[in-house]
Amino acid sequence: MPYLKKFKFWLVMFMWMGVSAPIFAASEGIQIKSAELKQVEDTYYLYAQMNVTLGPTLEEAIKKGVSLYFITKFEFKRPRWYWWNEDLANITRVTRLSYNALLRQYLVSGVNVHARSVDKLEDALTILGEINAWPVIARDQLGKHESYEATLSMRLDTSQLPKPLQINAIATGRWDLESAPLVWMMNP
Repeated sequence: MPYLKKFKFWLVMFMWMGVSAPIFAASEGIQIKSAELKQVEDTYYLYAQMNVTLGPTLEEAIKKGVSLYFITKFEFKRPRWYWWNEDLANITRVTRLSYNALLRQYLVSGVNVHARSVDKLEDALTILGEINAWPVIARDQLGKHESYEATLSMRLDTSQLPKPLQINAIATGRWDLESAPLVWMMNP
C-alpha cells in the first residue's frame, strides 16, 4: 500500500507539471499570430500581428531605462528542386522599445515604424507586435505560375544592450526572446 500512495503522489505531480508547463512557457516570448502579404499596385506589403510578452527581468530592465531593440526579419524565396532556393527578398527592420521615467511613457520607434508613445507597457507591446503595410517585394519580381515561400521571425537583439547586460544575457539566458519562424507558401 505505501507504494500506491507514492504512485498517486507522483502521478499528481506529473499531471500538475504537464498542465502548468504550457502556462509557464507561454508567460514570456514572442508568438506570431498572423501574417499575410497584400498587393497594392506594384508592391506586396506585409501585415502581421505578434504577441510580445516580456519576462520579469526584461520588464525591470526597461523600467530602469534600458532600451530594448527588436529585429523583425522577412525572407521571400522561390523553392527550386534542382538547386538551392532563390532568395528574392531578405529584409530586416529594427524597432526600439524604451521608457521615459520623467514622462512615465513607453516609446516604440524605428525605421518604417511610426514613433508612438503610450502610458502602459501592454499597449507598447501591442504596438511593437503590429506590422502594417511594410513594403517587402515588388510585383515584377514574381512569376504568375510559381510558388513562393515567405518566412517571418522576430527576436530581441541582445547585441544592442549595454556591455554588462550583454554578459549577463549570455550567462543567464533570461534575455533570450525569440519567435519561432512562421513559414507559409504563396502564389501570386
